[in-house]
Amino acid sequence: MSDENVLIRERSGNVLVARLNRPGARNALTPELMAALGRALLDAESDPDIRAVVLTGSGDRVFCPGMDLRAFANGTQMGLGDDPGRAAYQRFTGGGSTIPVVGAANGSALGGGMELLLACDVVVASETAKFGFPEVKRGLFPAGGGAALGTRIPLAHALELVLTGDPVDARRAHEIGLVNTVVGADHVLSAALELAGRIAANAPLGLSAVKELVRTTLTDPDRAAARERELQRSVFGSEDAKEGATAFMEKRAPVWRGC
Repeated sequence: MSDENVLIRERSGNVLVARLNRPGARNALTPELMAALGRALLDAESDPDIRAVVLTGSGDRVFCPGMDLRAFANGTQMGLGDDPGRAAYQRFTGGGSTIPVVGAANGSALGGGMELLLACDVVVASETAKFGFPEVKRGLFPAGGGAALGTRIPLAHALELVLTGDPVDARRAHEIGLVNTVVGADHVLSAALELAGRIAANAPLGLSAVKELVRTTLTDPDRAAARERELQRSVFGSEDAKEGATAFMEKRAPVWRGC
């Protein structure tokens, strides 16, 4: 399968839908798929007409099982190298993507697939999905962001997941904060698009700023405080800030320009 086919891009208004597309391998991650997703995110970040991304998978049972173990066992190197797309993928899984991303877990997400969902800002999950980090059962550990799980959910729950390697169902994932919303399997994408639309309706500079600040506060509060001062000057002094106030007074929807 060519690089162009491992990830399908679709547009829904000002939302980009990025669909993992390796159905024969349950959307397992390869270097080609990671690079394709990274390129899609780079393009979305640079396109002013795209205000949010929905990340989902092909099929109705599995979002992503993580790394393609068959390819790994055959010697494929999963390191990200210096390819811009693969570097962008690594930045995404590290929480550094600037555009809001909604995860649409159409099915189960394990290992690297769960790390993809952790990199998303909010997650809509199928009621039939399971979630977990089985790496310790395979002689590995979560090396793509999963080790930081304790910054996303309570520490006791995070440690139980990564130490046992056992998955949890969608209901339990919602209880412990792994996912935001659980819906019927047939409604995952539509619910994710609705949520992405509500996010995309807001000011892009404000979205990027608050996403960065909330994430940075978890890992580096001092850096977050410094960035808040910087961002307050640039965002509050922007044309969009003026437009937001003007639109409120004129009782109309704002027209954002991203500047």
